[in-house]
Amino acid sequence: MVELYHYSGKSTKNSQVHLGVFLKNKLEGVLQFGPSIDKRRMAKNLGVGFNESLELNRMAFSERLPKNSESRAIGVSLRMLKKAYPHIKVIVSFADACQCGDGTIYRASGFKLHSFKKNTTLLMLPTGEVVADKTFNNYASKKFKGFIKSQCTKLEGFQMKYLFFFDKELEKKFSFVDFESIPDHVRMYKGKKRAGSIVVDAPKVHSGEGGAEPTPALQFTEADNGTA
Repeated sequence: MVELYHYSGKSTKNSQVHLGVFLKNKLEGVLQFGPSIDKRRMAKNLGVGFNESLELNRMAFSERLPKNSESRAIGVSLRMLKKAYPHIKVIVSFADACQCGDGTIYRASGFKLHSFKKNTTLLMLPTGEVVADKTFNNYASKKFKGFIKSQCTKLEGFQMKYLFFFDKELEKKFSFVDFESIPDHVRMYKGKKRAGSIVVDAPKVHSGEGGAEPTPALQFTEADNGTA
């Protein structure tokens, strides 16, 4: 599902929690939660224990799901995670404006913008494939054999770091960025500047008609027992 519907075309191999979103009993979306790439550094930066944070690694939905499905599914997922894993204090997610959006769905789901930075790591190969600088360096002699960095294009854009706190006392220790105060050139959608701040992150079909029929309300009950 991730390989089919996520803009990167790649799933996260070390993710630990996998949730599905269903429409008429058919799987139409998935969310992957797991450790950050540098788990130890992330824990230190957040001021939490080694296993007290999770990252929303991937979220991939088909165009058959109706409008607002992403933010609704995130909200349900957060409630499930809080119940199933009470030791988790914070959820981290990154919005990649170079390839996707600057985080409209995260803000709608209660995440707060912690910081943003200009992209320095994402490269586009002559083939059109996008890879991280670290990945290119590690595998240039194998998968990317024949390419050199001078043939690659560094993607323009920004990466936004969002946080959602289960531990509200911990949240008080952080300062956050007011999205309305961010310079216009930072607000991007798929690497392009927004026209004002109207563009949303969801695929274009989600911003209009949605599905053929409304999705039944996503619910989390005691019977779910932390699974989906």
